[in-house]
Amino acid sequence: MDNAATKFTDYRCRRNLQCAQQGMALFVSLAMLLILTVLGLASVQTTTMQEQMARNSRDTNIAFLAAESGLADAEALIETKNTMADFNAADANDKGLYLEAGFAAPTNWSAVQWDDANGKYETAATNLAGTAEQPKYIVEHVKTIIADEDRLNLENIGQDIGTSTSQIFRITVYGTGGSNDAHVMIQSTYGKQF
Repeated sequence: MDNAATKFTDYRCRRNLQCAQQGMALFVSLAMLLILTVLGLASVQTTTMQEQMARNSRDTNIAFLAAESGLADAEALIETKNTMADFNAADANDKGLYLEAGFAAPTNWSAVQWDDANGKYETAATNLAGTAEQPKYIVEHVKTIIADEDRLNLENIGQDIGTSTSQIFRITVYGTGGSNDAHVMIQSTYGKQF
């Protein structure tokens, strides 16, 4: 009888090839589990990286908006000036008001210590929520332009309207985002007739 059972098993193994595949299901399922684990880890890493990029982008946008707000404050400060006396004062640099640096001298805005509490800049008056620090700015007098005639005066073509003096200023603003790691600097040129 044992001989008959052995013959039956051998016949079944040859017919279905089940004897040759013993343990193969375990190997395939472990390989599939390994592939799924690697895909899951890669997905988590990608999601973490995208979160960090979104946070950095948000911080940069906040810093840029803060810098634009500081630019508006600096322009409003210039509009309050009627003479150049404040730029020529002994403590002008301490208030963030500068005359243009000489030809070979470093630029004023690059010499300002933006991270220092006494960095010789002006802090914007507008209070912004969501920023780590309020925007800071300096105003540099760049040039005085004197025109004998206004040649672009379209309403009074050909008439001399007298001497006009325009003062040209460069505004440099340092804005900070939601964290101290995000900074944006912008510059603008602004002119006013005195």
